[in-house]
Amino acid sequence: MIARRPDISICIVAWNTRRLLDECLCSIRDLPDETAREVIVVDNDSADGTVEMVREKHPAVLLLANDHNAGFAAANNQALRLGQAPFMLVLNPDIVVYPGALDALMDVMRRRPRAGAVAPRLMLPDGRVQASCRAFPTPEIVLYQVLGLNSLFPRHRRFGAYRMTWWDYNDEREVAQPQASALLLRNDALDEVGLFDEEFPIFFNDVDLSRRMANAGWQTWFTPDANMLHYGGASTAQRPRLMIVESHKSFLRFYGKHYLGAIPGWQYWSTRLLLRASGWIRAVEAGIRERRRT
Repeated sequence: MIARRPDISICIVAWNTRRLLDECLCSIRDLPDETAREVIVVDNDSADGTVEMVREKHPAVLLLANDHNAGFAAANNQALRLGQAPFMLVLNPDIVVYPGALDALMDVMRRRPRAGAVAPRLMLPDGRVQASCRAFPTPEIVLYQVLGLNSLFPRHRRFGAYRMTWWDYNDEREVAQPQASALLLRNDALDEVGLFDEEFPIFFNDVDLSRRMANAGWQTWFTPDANMLHYGGASTAQRPRLMIVESHKSFLRFYGKHYLGAIPGWQYWSTRLLLRASGWIRAVEAGIRERRRT
């Protein structure tokens, strides 16, 4: 009997998330078989028995065990290069895939040939919908965020544009940049724009990929017909202050890559200064919270 080629390669990067990864893999294993799939796990040198768990409980999974923490972008690229399917699902280990979700994502891809990526609706453990889609962080949007106008007017389409706080996630629509916690990618689009930029090891690699797709004319979609549970922050929560610092470093790197030379110099440098200041404030606040807990 000839094995069926998978429709989707599911790519998961893990770092010290053994229990959650097990639940994630079980949810994929127990799905109906409408959408043929393969699962690839890249472990970033976990110390909690993740590798042993995958080998013992999920032998059908293709496992790569790194001897160091390669970061989110590089480890995902390892998995993406191994995938045999025309579509690649980048998936966090703290996701539970609900029945029908893969079929719904594939349906969008089939209906929209210029869709380079499609994201599902993510549900939080308390039943709320996670705000998982954002606009690109243009200079104007950065200014609204720093001034707090997004918090003052969250339902305003202009001031609340970055986090799309005016939207209820109940309709299918084209979006700028969804989280890569769960994101189905078309291989043809990746062949054109490239994989994750490893200069963004943890944060903003998904924003950068979405920006490159948009620049090349590929669309990114969101559909509420695909639903997944997202526990959230399983890896990044292990080092909160460091993650905030790394997030803002990546934000500045993204800003330089996509806006330096594309906007007036005074606008670029003044916005960059605002980003540095807001990043410093957030890091200090996180440090204070950490000291209070200890």
